[in-house]
Amino acid sequence: MPQKTQDGLPSGPKLVIVESPAKARTIGKYLGGDFRVQASMGHIIDLPPSALGVDTDGDFEPVYRTIKGKGKIVKQLQDAAKDATAVYLAPDPDREGEAIAWHIANAIGERDGVYRVLFNEITSRGVSEAMRAPGRIDMNLVDAYQARRVLDRVVGYKVSPFLWRTITRGLSAGRVQTVALRLVCQREDEIEAFEPQEYWTVDALFARESGETYAAKLEKVDGKKLDVVPGDDAKGFAERARGASFAVSQVRKREKKRQPYPPFMTSTLQQAASARFGFAAKRTMRLAQQLYEGMDLPGEDAAGLITYMRTDSLRISQDALAESRAWIEEHERELLPEKSRVFRSRKGAQDAHEAIRPTSVFRHPDRLKNILSKDQWRLYDLIWRRFVASQCLPAVYDTTTVLVSGDGLDFKAVGSVLRKPGFTRVYPLGSRKSSGGGESDKEDAELLLPAIEEGEAAKLSKLDPVQHFTKPPPRYTEASLVKEMEAQGIGRPSTYAATLATLTDRDYVTKEQKRLLPTDLGRDVTRILTAAFSRIFEVGFTAQMEELLDQVETGSKDWKLLVRDFWGPFSDELESAMGKRKEWKALIEERSGELCPECGRDLVKKWGRNGRFLACEGFPECNHSQPIGLSEGEAPAEAPCGACGADMTLREGRFGRFWSCSAYPKCKETRPYLIGVPCPSEGCVGQVTEKKSKRGRLFYGCNRYPECKFTSWDRPIDQACGECDSPYVVEKKERVICPSCKRKVEVAVPAEEVVD
Repeated sequence: MPQKTQDGLPSGPKLVIVESPAKARTIGKYLGGDFRVQASMGHIIDLPPSALGVDTDGDFEPVYRTIKGKGKIVKQLQDAAKDATAVYLAPDPDREGEAIAWHIANAIGERDGVYRVLFNEITSRGVSEAMRAPGRIDMNLVDAYQARRVLDRVVGYKVSPFLWRTITRGLSAGRVQTVALRLVCQREDEIEAFEPQEYWTVDALFARESGETYAAKLEKVDGKKLDVVPGDDAKGFAERARGASFAVSQVRKREKKRQPYPPFMTSTLQQAASARFGFAAKRTMRLAQQLYEGMDLPGEDAAGLITYMRTDSLRISQDALAESRAWIEEHERELLPEKSRVFRSRKGAQDAHEAIRPTSVFRHPDRLKNILSKDQWRLYDLIWRRFVASQCLPAVYDTTTVLVSGDGLDFKAVGSVLRKPGFTRVYPLGSRKSSGGGESDKEDAELLLPAIEEGEAAKLSKLDPVQHFTKPPPRYTEASLVKEMEAQGIGRPSTYAATLATLTDRDYVTKEQKRLLPTDLGRDVTRILTAAFSRIFEVGFTAQMEELLDQVETGSKDWKLLVRDFWGPFSDELESAMGKRKEWKALIEERSGELCPECGRDLVKKWGRNGRFLACEGFPECNHSQPIGLSEGEAPAEAPCGACGADMTLREGRFGRFWSCSAYPKCKETRPYLIGVPCPSEGCVGQVTEKKSKRGRLFYGCNRYPECKFTSWDRPIDQACGECDSPYVVEKKERVICPSCKRKVEVAVPAEEVVD
C-alpha cells in the first residue's frame, strides 16, 4: 500500500482523468506536482454505430466497443495509470459521467487505488474538498445510464428502419425525440383547428376636474360581472354610458409584493437564455459547460465560474447562502432579508446537484467583461444576477383599484407603482416579451393612476366598444417546449438540448421567428409513429419510463428487468407495425388534384429519397412520377428550359430550392435557384444561389462552386457597406449589417421604389 501524505492522499505520482482538455487545464492548476491530469475527450467506449449492440435474445447485455479514433487515447490512459499510485476518475457528476468513469476503469483494468471524485464546482475549494473525500463508482447511476442507452438504442435501431420502409431512408425515431415532436405537431393541429370567437370590450377614458385623464374598462352591468360581451350588447352599453353621469364609487389601495425567482436549474436557464438572448438550448448548454470547466482569470487562479449546469434542483449549499448574504450586506444592504430564502425543488426532481449558481458571488460580472466572450459574459451575468436576486427582499408595489359608476355601469381602472424595487434592482425584469423563464411583468405594464379620491366626479371624455377575437395557442419556442417537457416529465436536464437539436437537424421542425413549426416530413413521421406505436410514443408512457429510470438510479429497480418488461410488448408492436406498412403509408398519401399526363388517373403525393413527389395512382401499370412544384407566386418567372423549351418549375429538394424542367422525367434539365445578387468575391462573375446544408440549414453560396468558395449563413444584399471595404451587406435576425465591421446598415431604396 502506498504511504499517505498529510492531506490523506496517497504519496507518489497520481492520475486524475476528466473529460475535456479545458477542465484538465483548470484542475491541473489546483493540484500539486505529483498529479497528472489527462482528458478522455468524452466517451471512450460505446455501442457500435452500425449494429444494434444489444443482446435482445439473451439478457440484454450491451456489446460495448472502443469508439473509432479513441484507441490512442485509451492506450495513453492505460500507460499513465500503470505509473500512478492512485487513479481519480473525475468526469462530470451525472449518469453520463458515471458511465464514462466506469468505462475508463474497465479499460485500465482491475487494480487498487481507483477512486471516483465529483467536482460540483471547479474551484480551489471544490477540487480540494472532492479530492479529500474520494468514493467509488456508483453502479446504480451506471445501470440507469445503461438502461436509458439500451432503451434508446432499441427504439432507434428498430423503429427507424420501419420509417425507412414506410416513408423514406435516412429518417430517425427516438424514445423521447418522437414524443417531443408529437407535442409540436399536436400544437400545430390545435392552431389549424382553432376557430376564433368574437368578443367585445367597452373601453372608456375619464377626466377629472383638474384635466387629468385615466382609462377604465366596463366590468359590471347592473351588479353582474361581464363575461363574454356580444357586439350588440357592447354597443348598447356604450349608448347607455353616453347618457349617464359618473362618479368614483370606490378607491381601494393595497400593497403587493413580488417574490424573487429561484436560482436557475437547467430548464429555466434554457428558457431565460432563449427569451432574453435568443439562444438555442444547445448553445446555452455549450456556453454553460465552458463556464463550468473554467478559464484563466487575471490576478487569481484559474477557476470554474459556475456550478454544474445539468440539474433539476433548487437546493443551495449553506456556504453559498452565507456568501450571497455577505455580498448583499456589503453592496446592497437594504435588500438583505432577515433570513436566507430556501426554495423547494419540484416533485420528482433528482436533486443530485445544487441549483446553477456562480462559484463565488464576489466574482462580479463586471470584472469578467473583458475576459469572457460576449455570449459567455451574458450567460454568466444572467446566472449571477438570478442567484444573488434570489436572496434579496421582494419588490413592493402600491396597487390602486378604482371603480367608476353611473346608471348601473361599473368601470374599473387598475394602476401599479413600484415603491421598493427589492430584488429587481439586481435582476431587472425588462419587458414582458424578453424576460423569459416564466417571468411575467404584468405589473410593469399596468397604468399609473392620478391621486383619485372616492366620491369625486368623473367626466366621460371618450368611449369605444372594441371588437376582439380569441387567439389560438402560440406555437412552441425552444424555451416553452422545454418547459412543457419538464411539466410532462419527458426527458431530463441532460437530454433537453440534444432532443431539440435532433428535431431541427432531421428537418422535422423549422424555426420561424423563433417559433417551432413542424415540417410536412415531421407531421407525417408523427402520424405514422403515433398510429403504429400508440403506446411507446404516448406522453404518459414516456414520463412513466423516466420515473422507472429514476428508480434504477436509486437502486430500487433492476435495469435489465426494466428493459425486459419494455421489450416484450414493444417487439409485438414492432412486428404488427411492419405487417401493416401499406396501411400506414395510406395515412400520409393524399391526392394532389392533378391528373397523370400519361394515363389520366390521379396523381398522389408520396415520399421518396429526395423529398415529396407526385406519382400516378396506377403504379405499377403506370410508373409516371414528377416533382412537386412550389405554389404559384413563390418565385419569379424563369427563362424556358434550354434543352427542350418547356417552362421551368421551382422545386424543393434535399439541398434546397432549384429550377427543374416541367417536362421531367422526359427532360431532366435543372438550374440553381439564384437570389439576384452577384457573387461578392473579388474577380468572380458568378451569382449567389440559395442552398441547404446536409443538416438542412439554409445558406448562400456562389453558383461557380468549387471554382469560387464564397458562402454565407446570412442572405447577402448587393450593397456596399459605406464604412469599410465590404462589397456587400447581409440580412441577420431582421436587421441588415455589414459582415465585416458588424455595423448596422440602412438599405438603399431604388429611386423608382420611392413613394411620395
